[in-house]
Amino acid sequence: MDYALWERGARHNTAMPSGDALILFAHGARDARWSDSLNTLAAAIRAQAGRASVSTAFLELQAPTLPEALETAVAGGARRIHVMPVFWAAAGHVENELPPMVAQFGERYPQVTVHVLPVLSELPGMLDFIARMVVAVTLSSTSVVEGEGSPGS
Repeated sequence: MDYALWERGARHNTAMPSGDALILFAHGARDARWSDSLNTLAAAIRAQAGRASVSTAFLELQAPTLPEALETAVAGGARRIHVMPVFWAAAGHVENELPPMVAQFGERYPQVTVHVLPVLSELPGMLDFIARMVVAVTLSSTSVVEGEGSPGS
C-alpha cells in the first residue's frame, strides 16, 4: 500500500468518486448493540464520502454478510468497492477468511474492482492518535476528585 498517497488523500477533504462503494467489514456479535459504533462510524464516513455508497457488513452473527453487501453495492451501480476491515489486526479473520470472499466475488464480477484497505492498526497515524487520546483521557480522569473509586475510599 502506498501510505504517502493514502496520507495525502486523508489530509484533503476529498469525496469518494461516484460509482465507488465503501463497505465497513466487522466481525459481528449476538448482541445487535455491538454494531452501534460501527453504524456511527459509517454515518460519519457517509458525511464526507460525497455520492459514494457507505455500508456495513459482518463476518458472522449479524446481517448483511460481506458477500451480500458486495452484491448490494454492485446492484447499486458500484464499479469500485473498497472494503475496510474494522479489525485491529490482520492476523486471523482478515488474512484467512476475507481473501477467499473477495476472490469468489471477483470471479462473478470481473468488471468490478475490490480494494481491501488496511486494518485499523495499520492506518497511517492511528497508533499515534490512539496513544494521544489514551494519555489525554488518562490525564483528564486524574483531574477528578482523588480517591473516588480507588481502593480504600
